[in-house]
Amino acid sequence: MRVDVYCTPEEVRAGDLAGATAVVIDVVRATSCIVEAIANGARAVHPAVSLEEAAVLQARLNGHGDRALLCGERGGLRIDGFDLGNSPTEFTAAAVGGRRLVMTTTNGTRAFAAARHADRVLAASFFNRSAVADAVRDDDAVAIVCAGKEGRFSLDDAVCAGHIVRALLERAADPVTLADGALAVRDLAGVHGVSADMLAGTAAGQALVEVGLGADLALCARIDRHQIVPMMQDGVITAPRA
Repeated sequence: MRVDVYCTPEEVRAGDLAGATAVVIDVVRATSCIVEAIANGARAVHPAVSLEEAAVLQARLNGHGDRALLCGERGGLRIDGFDLGNSPTEFTAAAVGGRRLVMTTTNGTRAFAAARHADRVLAASFFNRSAVADAVRDDDAVAIVCAGKEGRFSLDDAVCAGHIVRALLERAADPVTLADGALAVRDLAGVHGVSADMLAGTAAGQALVEVGLGADLALCARIDRHQIVPMMQDGVITAPRA
């Protein structure tokens, strides 16, 4: 097995992910929300890069008889007119059970777009660290795609990637070759424990605190809250097939 890590979506080039399983991470907060939503019974999450794409997706789904919920943020805050924002606390079973969600966020949904050409695309956060490592333990190539923050390196995503790499090293039956990025995040995870304080010290965490949503950080730091690994196929994220 070979493991690569891309610290931002911009690092992913055409063809890089061919034959690989891509693991998309946006701890604060898109993939935390996606894992929470699917675990709480959402039928599917449809990621959109732009507001315009989100509106088109919702209209298409509603035209097929669904009442899709619009979810997402700009500047950390719920977008005007949207049903839900980007806090995992909003994605309860009562709110999302049985529903389709159209989601657009500043960073996370762009990472899914960058990863779309991989053989498999999985959503990961601290919420499902161990389940993700179990899901990819037998794969030949794993590419972890971090959402970053507005095109730049993001410590929260890199630390999560490192903890997934460490969990994978404990599980893989065959030898694992770590590319330089994977080696770097593995070592970062050895320095940074997972906690609300750690997240609050990152740029993404600080931005959330500044808009009054710092309480989300303690939840986003929960390790192995769920044992589900949402998977994207044809641009739609759902629970894995039985």
